[in-house]
Amino acid sequence: MRILITGVAGFIGSRFTEVVLEQAERLGYDELILLDALTYSGRRENLAGVLGDSRVRFVHGSINDGALTDELLQGVHSVVHLAAESHVDRSIAGAAPFFTTNVLGTQQLLESARRGGVERFVHVSTDEVYGSISEGSWREDHILEPNSPYSASKAGSDLAALAYHATFGLHVSVTRCSNNYGPRQFPEKVIPLFVSNLVDGKKVPLYGDGLNVRDWLHVDDHCQGILKVLEGGRAGEVYNIGGGTELTNRELTSRLLSLMGVGEEMIEPVADRLGHDRRYSVDCSKIRQELGYAPQVPFEDGLAATVQWYCDNEAWWRPLKGL
Repeated sequence: MRILITGVAGFIGSRFTEVVLEQAERLGYDELILLDALTYSGRRENLAGVLGDSRVRFVHGSINDGALTDELLQGVHSVVHLAAESHVDRSIAGAAPFFTTNVLGTQQLLESARRGGVERFVHVSTDEVYGSISEGSWREDHILEPNSPYSASKAGSDLAALAYHATFGLHVSVTRCSNNYGPRQFPEKVIPLFVSNLVDGKKVPLYGDGLNVRDWLHVDDHCQGILKVLEGGRAGEVYNIGGGTELTNRELTSRLLSLMGVGEEMIEPVADRLGHDRRYSVDCSKIRQELGYAPQVPFEDGLAATVQWYCDNEAWWRPLKGL
Protein backbone atom coordinates (compact mmCIF):
# COMPACT_ATOMS: atom_id res chain seq x y z
CA MET A 1 0.00 0.00 0.00
CA ARG A 2 0.98 3.60 -0.59
CA ILE A 3 0.61 6.45 1.93
CA LEU A 4 1.01 10.17 1.31
CA ILE A 5 2.02 12.41 4.21
CA THR A 6 1.98 16.21 3.93
CA GLY A 7 4.04 18.68 5.95
CA VAL A 8 6.80 16.12 6.42
CA ALA A 9 9.69 18.56 6.81
CA GLY A 10 8.19 20.22 9.87
CA PHE A 11 8.35 19.31 13.53
CA ILE A 12 5.45 16.87 13.83
CA GLY A 13 5.49 15.72 10.22
CA SER A 14 9.14 14.64 10.27
CA ARG A 15 8.67 12.66 13.47
CA PHE A 16 5.45 11.07 12.20
CA THR A 17 7.24 10.03 9.02
CA GLU A 18 9.92 8.30 11.09
CA VAL A 19 7.28 6.50 13.15
CA VAL A 20 5.42 5.29 10.05
CA LEU A 21 8.64 4.07 8.47
CA GLU A 22 9.58 2.20 11.65
CA GLN A 23 6.20 0.44 11.59
CA ALA A 24 5.68 0.27 7.82
CA GLU A 25 5.77 -3.51 7.60
CA ARG A 26 3.15 -3.93 10.32
CA LEU A 27 1.02 -1.17 8.80
CA GLY A 28 1.29 -2.64 5.32
CA TYR A 29 2.88 0.38 3.61
CA ASP A 30 5.56 -0.34 1.04
CA GLU A 31 5.76 3.22 -0.34
CA LEU A 32 5.74 6.58 1.44
CA ILE A 33 5.18 9.73 -0.61
CA LEU A 34 6.37 12.74 1.37
CA LEU A 35 5.05 16.15 0.31
CA ASP A 36 6.32 19.48 1.64
CA ALA A 37 6.53 23.03 0.30
CA LEU A 38 9.71 23.68 2.34
CA THR A 39 8.56 27.02 3.70
CA TYR A 40 10.51 28.74 6.47
CA SER A 41 9.71 26.06 9.10
CA GLY A 42 10.17 23.02 6.85
CA ARG A 43 13.70 21.69 6.57
CA ARG A 44 15.10 18.82 4.53
CA GLU A 45 17.52 18.24 7.40
CA ASN A 46 14.60 17.06 9.52
CA LEU A 47 14.21 14.12 7.12
CA ALA A 48 17.86 13.09 7.10
CA GLY A 49 17.03 9.76 8.75
CA VAL A 50 14.44 8.70 6.16
CA LEU A 51 15.32 10.12 2.73
CA GLY A 52 17.80 7.34 1.98
CA ASP A 53 15.17 4.64 2.43
CA SER A 54 14.13 2.97 -0.84
CA ARG A 55 10.47 3.06 0.25
CA VAL A 56 10.48 6.86 0.47
CA ARG A 57 9.79 9.38 -2.29
CA PHE A 58 10.12 13.05 -1.36
CA VAL A 59 8.23 15.65 -3.41
CA HIS A 60 8.92 19.37 -3.04
CA GLY A 61 5.55 20.96 -3.75
CA SER A 62 2.45 22.66 -2.40
CA ILE A 63 -0.90 21.22 -1.39
CA ASN A 64 -2.40 24.17 -3.28
CA ASP A 65 -1.03 22.78 -6.56
CA GLY A 66 -4.03 20.82 -7.85
CA ALA A 67 -2.24 19.27 -10.81
CA LEU A 68 0.45 17.95 -8.48
CA THR A 69 -1.91 16.62 -5.81
CA ASP A 70 -4.13 14.99 -8.46
CA GLU A 71 -1.07 13.19 -9.80
CA LEU A 72 0.34 12.16 -6.44
CA LEU A 73 -2.93 10.83 -5.01
CA GLN A 74 -3.70 8.41 -7.81
CA GLY A 75 -3.45 4.92 -6.32
CA VAL A 76 -2.75 6.15 -2.79
CA HIS A 77 -4.44 4.17 -0.02
CA SER A 78 -4.02 6.62 2.87
CA VAL A 79 -3.35 10.31 3.43
CA VAL A 80 -2.17 11.91 6.66
CA HIS A 81 -2.45 15.67 6.28
CA LEU A 82 -0.12 17.60 8.56
CA ALA A 83 0.82 20.54 6.32
CA ALA A 84 -0.28 23.85 7.83
CA GLU A 85 0.74 27.36 8.73
CA SER A 86 0.66 27.09 12.50
CA HIS A 87 2.12 30.04 14.41
CA VAL A 88 -0.49 32.27 16.06
CA ASP A 89 1.71 35.36 16.23
CA ARG A 90 2.46 35.14 12.50
CA SER A 91 -1.26 34.80 11.77
CA ILE A 92 -1.91 38.02 13.69
CA ALA A 93 0.80 39.82 11.72
CA GLY A 94 -0.51 38.51 8.39
CA ALA A 95 -3.47 36.15 8.09
CA ALA A 96 -3.69 35.54 4.33
CA PRO A 97 -1.16 32.67 4.09
CA PHE A 98 -2.99 30.83 6.88
CA PHE A 99 -6.30 30.79 5.04
CA THR A 100 -4.64 30.05 1.70
CA THR A 101 -2.75 27.03 3.01
CA ASN A 102 -4.97 25.76 5.80
CA VAL A 103 -8.38 26.15 4.17
CA LEU A 104 -7.85 26.24 0.41
CA GLY A 105 -4.90 23.85 0.49
CA THR A 106 -6.83 21.35 2.57
CA GLN A 107 -9.81 21.56 0.23
CA GLN A 108 -7.55 20.94 -2.76
CA LEU A 109 -6.02 17.90 -1.08
CA LEU A 110 -9.46 16.55 -0.20
CA GLU A 111 -10.64 17.00 -3.78
CA SER A 112 -7.59 15.20 -5.12
CA ALA A 113 -8.13 12.42 -2.58
CA ARG A 114 -11.74 12.06 -3.72
CA ARG A 115 -10.72 11.89 -7.36
CA GLY A 116 -7.90 9.46 -6.61
CA GLY A 117 -10.03 6.99 -4.67
CA VAL A 118 -8.14 7.40 -1.38
CA GLU A 119 -9.47 4.97 1.22
CA ARG A 120 -8.41 6.75 4.43
CA PHE A 121 -7.75 10.43 5.06
CA VAL A 122 -6.60 11.72 8.47
CA HIS A 123 -6.74 15.49 8.87
CA VAL A 124 -4.52 16.67 11.73
CA SER A 125 -5.85 19.74 13.54
CA THR A 126 -5.57 21.55 16.88
CA ASP A 127 -7.47 22.09 20.10
CA GLU A 128 -7.30 25.84 19.39
CA VAL A 129 -10.36 25.54 17.15
CA TYR A 130 -12.50 25.22 20.31
CA GLY A 131 -11.52 28.66 21.58
CA SER A 132 -11.01 29.00 25.33
CA ILE A 133 -12.55 27.10 28.24
CA SER A 134 -12.55 28.35 31.84
CA GLU A 135 -13.23 24.99 33.47
CA GLY A 136 -13.74 21.39 32.43
CA SER A 137 -12.51 19.94 29.13
CA TRP A 138 -13.75 19.98 25.55
CA ARG A 139 -15.39 16.93 24.07
CA GLU A 140 -15.26 16.48 20.32
CA ASP A 141 -18.84 17.68 19.86
CA HIS A 142 -18.16 21.09 21.45
CA ILE A 143 -18.92 24.02 19.17
CA LEU A 144 -15.97 25.67 17.43
CA GLU A 145 -15.15 29.17 18.73
CA PRO A 146 -11.70 30.04 17.31
CA ASN A 147 -10.24 33.38 18.40
CA SER A 148 -7.13 33.83 16.22
CA PRO A 149 -6.72 33.89 12.44
CA TYR A 150 -4.68 30.69 12.78
CA SER A 151 -7.32 28.79 14.75
CA ALA A 152 -10.09 30.14 12.51
CA SER A 153 -8.27 28.81 9.45
CA LYS A 154 -7.86 25.41 11.11
CA ALA A 155 -11.54 25.34 12.06
CA GLY A 156 -12.36 26.01 8.41
CA SER A 157 -10.14 23.15 7.30
CA ASP A 158 -11.77 20.80 9.84
CA LEU A 159 -15.21 21.64 8.49
CA ALA A 160 -14.05 21.14 4.91
CA ALA A 161 -12.65 17.72 5.80
CA LEU A 162 -15.84 16.61 7.53
CA ALA A 163 -17.94 17.96 4.64
CA TYR A 164 -16.04 15.77 2.19
CA HIS A 165 -17.10 12.78 4.26
CA ALA A 166 -20.73 13.88 4.54
CA THR A 167 -21.08 14.88 0.88
CA PHE A 168 -18.79 12.51 -1.01
CA GLY A 169 -18.34 9.61 1.42
CA LEU A 170 -14.59 10.13 1.72
CA HIS A 171 -13.28 8.22 4.75
CA VAL A 172 -12.09 11.26 6.72
CA SER A 173 -11.13 11.35 10.40
CA VAL A 174 -10.04 14.54 12.17
CA THR A 175 -7.62 14.74 15.10
CA ARG A 176 -7.32 17.73 17.43
CA CYS A 177 -4.18 17.80 19.55
CA SER A 178 -3.02 19.88 22.48
CA ASN A 179 0.32 21.74 22.56
CA ASN A 180 3.14 19.56 21.23
CA TYR A 181 6.73 19.63 22.41
CA GLY A 182 9.88 17.71 21.54
CA PRO A 183 13.02 17.86 19.37
CA ARG A 184 13.12 19.76 16.05
CA GLN A 185 10.34 22.21 16.89
CA PHE A 186 10.88 25.52 15.13
CA PRO A 187 12.36 28.06 17.59
CA GLU A 188 9.45 30.50 17.32
CA LYS A 189 7.45 28.19 19.63
CA VAL A 190 7.68 28.70 23.37
CA ILE A 191 9.89 25.80 24.56
CA PRO A 192 12.63 26.01 21.91
CA LEU A 193 12.44 29.82 21.97
CA PHE A 194 12.95 29.97 25.73
CA VAL A 195 15.69 27.33 25.81
CA SER A 196 17.62 28.87 22.93
CA ASN A 197 17.35 32.33 24.52
CA LEU A 198 18.69 30.97 27.80
CA VAL A 199 21.58 29.21 26.05
CA ASP A 200 22.57 32.66 24.80
CA GLY A 201 22.04 34.31 28.19
CA LYS A 202 18.95 36.19 27.00
CA LYS A 203 15.74 36.67 28.96
CA VAL A 204 12.56 34.84 28.04
CA PRO A 205 9.46 36.85 26.99
CA LEU A 206 6.42 35.85 29.05
CA TYR A 207 3.07 37.09 27.80
CA GLY A 208 0.80 39.04 30.16
CA ASP A 209 0.40 37.60 33.65
CA GLY A 210 1.65 34.18 32.54
CA LEU A 211 -1.49 32.43 33.76
CA ASN A 212 -2.73 31.14 30.41
CA VAL A 213 -3.10 27.34 30.67
CA ARG A 214 -2.07 24.75 28.08
CA ASP A 215 -2.06 20.95 28.01
CA TRP A 216 1.30 19.52 26.93
CA LEU A 217 1.70 16.52 24.61
CA HIS A 218 5.00 14.93 23.61
CA VAL A 219 5.33 14.64 19.84
CA ASP A 220 5.88 10.87 20.12
CA ASP A 221 2.55 10.46 21.91
CA HIS A 222 0.86 12.63 19.32
CA CYS A 223 2.26 10.46 16.52
CA GLN A 224 0.99 7.30 18.20
CA GLY A 225 -2.44 8.90 18.54
CA ILE A 226 -2.50 9.80 14.85
CA LEU A 227 -1.50 6.24 13.97
CA LYS A 228 -4.33 4.83 16.04
CA VAL A 229 -6.81 7.06 14.21
CA LEU A 230 -5.28 6.13 10.86
CA GLU A 231 -5.68 2.44 11.62
CA GLY A 232 -9.01 2.39 13.42
CA GLY A 233 -10.65 5.81 13.43
CA ARG A 234 -14.25 5.99 12.26
CA ALA A 235 -15.17 7.96 9.16
CA GLY A 236 -16.60 11.41 9.84
CA GLU A 237 -15.41 11.41 13.45
CA VAL A 238 -13.19 13.79 15.43
CA TYR A 239 -10.68 12.53 18.02
CA ASN A 240 -9.00 14.70 20.66
CA ILE A 241 -5.38 13.81 21.46
CA GLY A 242 -3.97 15.24 24.69
CA GLY A 243 -1.00 14.76 26.96
CA GLY A 244 -2.73 15.12 30.33
CA THR A 245 -0.38 17.77 31.74
CA GLU A 246 -1.96 21.20 32.19
CA LEU A 247 0.35 24.04 33.19
CA THR A 248 0.16 27.80 33.25
CA ASN A 249 2.73 29.46 31.02
CA ARG A 250 4.41 30.73 34.17
CA GLU A 251 4.65 27.18 35.58
CA LEU A 252 6.13 25.94 32.32
CA THR A 253 8.60 28.83 32.32
CA SER A 254 9.67 28.05 35.89
CA ARG A 255 10.37 24.44 34.94
CA LEU A 256 12.44 25.53 31.96
CA LEU A 257 14.41 28.00 34.06
CA SER A 258 15.10 25.28 36.63
CA LEU A 259 16.28 22.82 33.98
CA MET A 260 18.59 25.50 32.59
CA GLY A 261 19.96 26.34 36.04
CA VAL A 262 18.80 29.96 36.16
CA GLY A 263 16.30 31.92 38.22
CA GLU A 264 13.20 34.02 37.57
CA GLU A 265 15.33 37.10 36.98
CA MET A 266 15.55 35.74 33.42
CA ILE A 267 11.82 36.36 32.84
CA GLU A 268 10.93 39.46 30.84
CA PRO A 269 7.20 40.26 31.06
CA VAL A 270 5.82 41.45 27.71
CA ALA A 271 2.46 42.78 26.54
CA ASP A 272 -0.10 40.04 26.11
CA ARG A 273 -0.84 38.55 22.70
CA LEU A 274 -3.95 39.91 20.97
CA GLY A 275 -6.94 37.63 21.55
CA HIS A 276 -4.87 35.35 23.77
CA ASP A 277 -6.94 32.29 24.75
CA ARG A 278 -6.92 31.77 28.51
CA ARG A 279 -7.13 28.01 28.82
CA TYR A 280 -7.17 24.89 26.64
CA SER A 281 -8.18 21.45 27.89
CA VAL A 282 -9.24 18.43 25.81
CA ASP A 283 -11.26 15.43 26.93
CA CYS A 284 -9.50 12.38 25.47
CA SER A 285 -11.94 9.72 26.66
CA LYS A 286 -13.18 9.00 23.12
CA ILE A 287 -9.81 8.03 21.63
CA ARG A 288 -8.91 6.18 24.84
CA GLN A 289 -12.09 4.11 24.87
CA GLU A 290 -12.40 3.50 21.13
CA LEU A 291 -8.76 3.11 20.10
CA GLY A 292 -6.79 2.43 23.29
CA TYR A 293 -4.76 5.64 23.23
CA ALA A 294 -2.91 6.80 26.33
CA PRO A 295 0.13 9.12 26.49
CA GLN A 296 3.30 7.21 27.36
CA VAL A 297 5.94 9.93 27.88
CA PRO A 298 5.97 11.36 31.43
CA PHE A 299 6.07 15.14 31.12
CA GLU A 300 9.03 15.61 33.46
CA ASP A 301 11.13 13.13 31.48
CA GLY A 302 10.00 14.42 28.11
CA LEU A 303 10.64 18.04 28.99
CA ALA A 304 14.10 17.33 30.40
CA ALA A 305 15.06 15.33 27.30
CA THR A 306 13.70 18.05 25.02
CA VAL A 307 15.65 20.80 26.80
CA GLN A 308 18.79 18.69 26.57
CA TRP A 309 18.24 18.15 22.85
CA TYR A 310 18.18 21.89 22.18
CA CYS A 311 21.23 22.40 24.34
CA ASP A 312 23.07 19.69 22.40
CA ASN A 313 21.93 20.81 18.94
CA GLU A 314 22.73 24.49 18.62
CA ALA A 315 23.79 23.89 15.02
CA TRP A 316 20.20 22.89 14.23
CA TRP A 317 18.36 25.88 15.73
CA ARG A 318 20.86 28.72 15.59
CA PRO A 319 20.44 29.44 11.82
CA LEU A 320 16.65 29.56 12.34
CA LYS A 321 16.53 32.20 15.06
CA GLY A 322 14.90 35.33 13.72
CA LEU A 323 13.50 33.81 10.52
